[in-house]
Amino acid sequence: MTRKTVPTQPDLLKGLIAGLAGGLVASLVMEQFQAGWTKVSEKIQKAQGDKVRKSRAKPATVKAADAIAQQVVGHKIPKEQQRLAGEAVHYAMGATSAAVYGSLAEYAPLVTIGDGTAFGTVVWLLADEVSVPALHLSKPPTRFSFSTHLYALASHLVYGAVTESVRRALRKVL
Repeated sequence: MTRKTVPTQPDLLKGLIAGLAGGLVASLVMEQFQAGWTKVSEKIQKAQGDKVRKSRAKPATVKAADAIAQQVVGHKIPKEQQRLAGEAVHYAMGATSAAVYGSLAEYAPLVTIGDGTAFGTVVWLLADEVSVPALHLSKPPTRFSFSTHLYALASHLVYGAVTESVRRALRKVL
């Protein structure tokens, strides 16, 4: 069986599990990539004598957690728990998207094109560029710099590639 062909016996549950696991690992790697990017970016700004700008806006994941909490329990997330709630939203989104991806890969291996980078690009486009602004969890895409879009896309390319690598490896053993 080649990597781009449908397995002899596609299995929705195995694909879902492999995708979910891949998404969790990929979400962690994506976070580490973003932390590294930010650190390098800040060093470059300092070296150029620029002032390092830190955003004071709540991350979209925290805003989403607040919205969910208001619907479920009737109040926002307490300030001391916002970071953890935002992380939970990030990992839930990453795992859920990848579980769908893993399931689709069982029956339509074309979704794995680019070794997961096409998947990462689609997640970036649908989540960061469309859904998050449409839900008023961020400013419209036109209000962000090119470098911010590049950072988000690069992060999602990493997410997609790691998701596919883990999914493929797990699927071989499941």
